[in-house]
Amino acid sequence: MTKKAISLLLLQFFCLLATSLQAQPGTSLGRVERGSPFKITGQLIDGETRIPLEYASASLFSIQDSLLVDGSITNERGFFTITPRPGRYYLRLQFISYEQKYVNDLVLNHENKVIDLGAIKMSPDAETLEEVVVAGKRDQMQLELDKRVFNVSENLSNIGANASEIMDNLPSVSVDVEGTVSLRGSSNVRILVNGKPSGLVGISDANGLRQLQGNLIERIEVITNPSARYDAEGSAGIINIILKKEREKGFNGSFTTNLGYPANHGFSGSVNYRAGNFNVFGSYGINYRENPGGGYTNRIGFGSDTLITHIDNERVRRDISHTYRLGTDYYINENNILTASGLVKIANEENTTDITYYDWDVNDALLSNTFRRDFEKEDDDNYEYQLSYRRIMEGEGHELTADFQYRSNDETEKSSIDSANLLTDSDQIMYQRSINVQGDKNIMMQLDYVNPFGEGKKIEAGYRGTIRKITSDYLVEQVDDQGEWLPYKNFLNRFEYDENVHAVYGIYENKMDKWGYQLGIRLEQTLISTYQRETDQSNDKRYLNAFPSAFVSYKFDKKKSVQASYSRRISRPRFWYLNPFSSFSDPRNIRTGNTDLDPEYADSYEVGWLYNLEQASIYLGGYYRYTTGVINRIETSDDGYTTVSTPYNIGTANAYGIETNFSLDPLDWLNINGNANFYRAMTQGEYKDVKLDRDTYTASFRLNNKVKIGKVNIQLSGWYRAPENTTQGKRKAMYAMDLGSNMDVMKGNGTLTFFVKDVFNTRKWRGTTLASNFSEESEFQWRSRQAGLSFTYRINQKKSRSRGERGEGGDMDGGDF
Repeated sequence: MTKKAISLLLLQFFCLLATSLQAQPGTSLGRVERGSPFKITGQLIDGETRIPLEYASASLFSIQDSLLVDGSITNERGFFTITPRPGRYYLRLQFISYEQKYVNDLVLNHENKVIDLGAIKMSPDAETLEEVVVAGKRDQMQLELDKRVFNVSENLSNIGANASEIMDNLPSVSVDVEGTVSLRGSSNVRILVNGKPSGLVGISDANGLRQLQGNLIERIEVITNPSARYDAEGSAGIINIILKKEREKGFNGSFTTNLGYPANHGFSGSVNYRAGNFNVFGSYGINYRENPGGGYTNRIGFGSDTLITHIDNERVRRDISHTYRLGTDYYINENNILTASGLVKIANEENTTDITYYDWDVNDALLSNTFRRDFEKEDDDNYEYQLSYRRIMEGEGHELTADFQYRSNDETEKSSIDSANLLTDSDQIMYQRSINVQGDKNIMMQLDYVNPFGEGKKIEAGYRGTIRKITSDYLVEQVDDQGEWLPYKNFLNRFEYDENVHAVYGIYENKMDKWGYQLGIRLEQTLISTYQRETDQSNDKRYLNAFPSAFVSYKFDKKKSVQASYSRRISRPRFWYLNPFSSFSDPRNIRTGNTDLDPEYADSYEVGWLYNLEQASIYLGGYYRYTTGVINRIETSDDGYTTVSTPYNIGTANAYGIETNFSLDPLDWLNINGNANFYRAMTQGEYKDVKLDRDTYTASFRLNNKVKIGKVNIQLSGWYRAPENTTQGKRKAMYAMDLGSNMDVMKGNGTLTFFVKDVFNTRKWRGTTLASNFSEESEFQWRSRQAGLSFTYRINQKKSRSRGERGEGGDMDGGDF
């Protein structure tokens, strides 16, 4: 680094120091107290790309004696505000790797109280541009009072993982054997991509998340108590997946390839080019995976005769997916930005499931031994197009944004099923096949307006409309004695689902020196209609709801703050919960939908305390959630032989708990972060006069340790979930441990990573179910232990580059709602 670069760094440091000193009691450099009518404002932008420059310094000097009078640091939008006393000044503007700039002869008096300099263009310093590298690295976990930010790209155990597996490693988040995501024990979670619904998730959240490569994900935000600006959908909260998008100047990119056993082979790359008025970005990922898994079920049926059944389930899920993403930011001028992007995801799966059934009578006599093989092929095509417009208006943070999005998802599942009774001498084989063709079309329109109209005051308002149509053609056929394919029983149906949601919201916010509060209201009109062709049955649901939200915060000092919040949420029944025919993969365990489901409503309360130290951060919070219209899947059996799982609105639920997160850097070479969540859930429910109450105490723990030895980073992480009672049984304890290590190669342009997931092969779902005429015990493992190797190569990128990167996901000061 040259002397000139070092000088720039020192100058910016002293400007930061001077600004912070002005905020200390008893220290003044001529600054007028808050609320002063005298102001100098402006915005710093890149002269070529017009991108706002964050964390640049603005230093104000007296013309009379050239003494430093005041200063400020630009925010994330490049704005700064200085409130000095009346006088004559000159302004010096500085940003690392940019040429410093001066604005002379600034006069403040009673006739000229406010000077708005508008957008000020800064030019890169060619001499220092390639020399200045500000070292720094984001924490894996960053804490804000209204959300947790997890920089998943920094976690070695996430290398080669898909989105579903990454979420299963997040605090307070769990993913069950079917891929259903739960937050703090509730599966009613809204999953967004870059703040919006996305085709990457697909028709089924479970399948879409398993096909989304983790290498394309930058970070994940977990929002447990969203404000009125967010969709009210998801009573447990929102999980927002942020995809990688570079903002570096010029051309840059990164490429990652990974190999794993069992098969987990993939390649992903992202490039970015920024020049003039355009910023062009694109990415591509291909991944091939084999997921060997399986489990068993032991069932006892209490019918007219006791029947004992053991079911062995072995499966291999093979899938290959391609994800393409292309977009551009066009800076029409300093105040108008247009962004267009497109996304295509194409996935193909081949799944083989072998199920063996053993049936005994009460005297342990083997009645039947049936083997069933299901070979399924699935094609999944997703297309997404989005157009966004941003208008920056006069005043810091004053802007209007508009978004239009169209999504189209199509899935086709075809199965060939062979089964035979191995106990008999007959070689007769039963042949069946099924096909399920699904389509999902979505249109979203959104308009948001933000206006900071006073010192610390801000209003927000907006509209969001979504139009969605899903169709599902489902058919199961069986070969008869003449070799003809005929429909099997009642597994034939065309199901149509239409959902229109229109919402408006308003938010008022006021931030003061110590106190701050935000009040919001969201109105949503929901129109849902379903239609079954075979039964000629339609069902319409229409409801208008108000969803208030409120936040209040208090800062004890720069290190300690506390916040309390409230929000009301809704969870509309998912498509799979409404579709009457959803599965024929296992005729002994059938899953169906219920077209007459009503939504859940939840009132959520939360209070949190955040303490930031120089080398640590600690969050301690308590929460309470009251839910009405609780939806639960109920397992029933008419014969004690076959179970049918169907969702119903069963009653109400109360859940409350305590959660703590911490991040600790006790030594330069050691980072420790973890999470603990203790909660109690009480459900009062009923189905067909059968009580479905539960009262459970449970907990979950996670701990990550990262050690740096020379050039090698080593990470060991583990988690444990305590047992939990359900409305019909119990989920047993779960635990797992992951190991990873990496090191930089090729002069820092490359990174080599080795990882082992589920070191002891313990990541298994185990549980029991008890009903009036049957009981069962089951265990299932979606994917066995895996080891892999990954290599990343970067072009014109530094692995550790951060100018305030800690603030990218939240500066942890507790000041934002």
